[in-house]
Amino acid sequence: MGTFPKQVKIVEVGPRDGLQNEKNVVPTAVKIRLIDMLSEAGLPVIEATSFVSPKWVPQMADHTEVLRGIQKFPGINYPVLTPNMKGFEAAVAAGAKEVSIFGAVSELFTKKNVNCSIAESFQRFDGIMKAAQAASIPVRGYISCVLGCPYEGKISPAKVAEVAKKLYSMGCYEISLGDTIGVGTPGLMKDMLSAVMQEVPMAALAVHCHDTYGQALANTLMALQMGVSVVDASVAGLGGCPYAQGASGNLATEDLVYMLSGLGIHTVSPLATWWRQPRAEGATREEAPRV
Repeated sequence: MGTFPKQVKIVEVGPRDGLQNEKNVVPTAVKIRLIDMLSEAGLPVIEATSFVSPKWVPQMADHTEVLRGIQKFPGINYPVLTPNMKGFEAAVAAGAKEVSIFGAVSELFTKKNVNCSIAESFQRFDGIMKAAQAASIPVRGYISCVLGCPYEGKISPAKVAEVAKKLYSMGCYEISLGDTIGVGTPGLMKDMLSAVMQEVPMAALAVHCHDTYGQALANTLMALQMGVSVVDASVAGLGGCPYAQGASGNLATEDLVYMLSGLGIHTVSPLATWWRQPRAEGATREEAPRV
């Protein structure tokens, strides 16, 4: 077991992964204010929205308005999710400077989620990757169900390593390994990462843990001990999983920052002390928009 990294990059996914599961549509102005507040907190990466079809994800129908409406703070990246070429083109037209693509290690999950096989999903990725490279736009890759699938159950670490290797070889600068339904344990995380590390450089790996069984922090801690230094999190634990009844959502950003602070690990976000500080124009935390 290795030592902890000296610094961890937090990728805030609340505005996208967190809000997309909310049943009631959140007003565009509230989304914009939420993202601006997260920017004020100093988070280095904030996933702003998803350029998906409003038919499938109504919550993200205002993606263009959100991306154009937020303040772009210096030194902060605002990637957006683009599931296909149409979404990529719309994102670029709206001013996106970084995009994300998402795949899975489960055939059944892939077919139910994006209506195609894993092989077919990579064919879709190919067009996006080529267009992104031509436009000098960085691409991040997500992999779902790395520690378990709602349809196939246990997932082979070798399968995760295979998919991660493909995304990395296609040009994804970073691969986020997602425990989509939150069934992972530290032991499963260790076995999975051990396999993936054989195919993808540790510096290009991130973890994305859901907290269905209260294991998100424990799984993240294991990943940190193995050398991972990029962690996805969602402010206030926003989110959940449509495949896990009672799932409590993503790893909460504030819980992650608290743990990292206790371990003496530096983050580029001052979120751990944000609640004590007055925000812009004298606003207080209690005035935050309720989402």
